[in-house]
Amino acid sequence: MILSARAVRRSVAASAFAATLAFSPLLSAIAQAITLNGAGATFPAPLYQRYFNDFRRDSNITVNYQAVGSGAGIRQVIAGTVEFGGSDAAMTDAQIEQVGDRGVILVPTAGGAVTMTYNLPGVSTLRLSRAVFPAIFSGQITRWNDSRIAADNPGVTLPDLPIKPVVRADSSGTTFIFVNHLSAINPYFRGRVGVSTAPNWTVGQLKGRGNAGVAAQVQRTEGAIGYVELSYATQNNMKMAQVQNKKNEFITPSLEETEKALETLSFPDNFRVFVDDPEEGYPIAGLTWIMVYKKYPTAEEANAVKTMVEWILTKGQELNNSLNYTRIPNAVAQRALQTVQREVTGP
Repeated sequence: MILSARAVRRSVAASAFAATLAFSPLLSAIAQAITLNGAGATFPAPLYQRYFNDFRRDSNITVNYQAVGSGAGIRQVIAGTVEFGGSDAAMTDAQIEQVGDRGVILVPTAGGAVTMTYNLPGVSTLRLSRAVFPAIFSGQITRWNDSRIAADNPGVTLPDLPIKPVVRADSSGTTFIFVNHLSAINPYFRGRVGVSTAPNWTVGQLKGRGNAGVAAQVQRTEGAIGYVELSYATQNNMKMAQVQNKKNEFITPSLEETEKALETLSFPDNFRVFVDDPEEGYPIAGLTWIMVYKKYPTAEEANAVKTMVEWILTKGQELNNSLNYTRIPNAVAQRALQTVQREVTGP
């Protein structure tokens, strides 16, 4: 993979930051083996699987992460059944309030693209404009040879097939990223479907559980189109539509184009930030977070969580680009780590 100059600069900065923490007391604070259980977003699951496999080798800490969807991850954090959660839809103030006295810190871990993958025999390249793809997912365009799709694809023979949209069956942060962008650019879609991890889909779509479930449905259904995180699409060699952005450019999903879309984000103190309609790059993009408590029942759990966050925001960031996720900017990672080190405590 060819990395952009900005990615190389961030890699050097992240490596330098990691080096300053290489002998952090937290990394040697866990005297006995401990297990942390987490659950949530499927969007970063390929990355988290690599994180926690490598992290185990660097520590005495085992991390079990269940990719059950962002909505389920948030619910489990509220219920207190996990040590941390994962979500691509940052917890709202109201959701955090439900956690009670334990409190929650949102820790950004990566950014990524949501691609539109399709199964259309004979069509190797598909372009979808800002007017067209919201209309597909709101039920206004129902056949592949519709004149509006044809206008985006001169010279391409589009089959006379019904469009079969595939959406998530579960409450999903990937869905949130997807519908957040479609709602930002199309008032009809926003009014009919809305922005949610489980929106009000208005047409009879096929459904899949998790990114993997949507990918599988698209692969086995002729005429299907669905939305999955970039890593799932690339790992399964799926066709991905070129999407028109705010500059009216048709962009193929890629790491570098996702970096362009996310590089101007400004992170507030609570690290909760959304991507609506970026000025450039691949437009359907967003962030993912882990959600850790401020208070843990034992000092050992608190130290283990702080060690995990430290590793993710330093050494772990070096893995992001190789799996088609963007890094968290070094300055933001430092701020998040300092917040966790300061506020996460035991009894």
